[in-house]
Amino acid sequence: MSLYFFNLRHGPGADGLAVDTEGDELAGPAEARARALAAAHDLIARTRLHSVRDWFTCAFEVTDAAGRPVMTVPFSDTVTEDDEGSGLA
Repeated sequence: MSLYFFNLRHGPGADGLAVDTEGDELAGPAEARARALAAAHDLIARTRLHSVRDWFTCAFEVTDAAGRPVMTVPFSDTVTEDDEGSGLA
């Protein structure tokens, strides 16, 4: 298991980054990506914030326990090709 941090990029610069200070222990990068997509989907569907006008411009900047970048998961990745073809996007 590895510790991953899901920092929310919602705007430019340091003010546009909500830092995850707790992290989640997950089996690997594939599980971290799945967790990021699930969290992004939940935020898009359930959360309204004045500071975030368009969730689809946001991303999770996932880092490891040492603070090294692992991946960036754009919220737009929550929309799959199947969704686009069904008129849901």
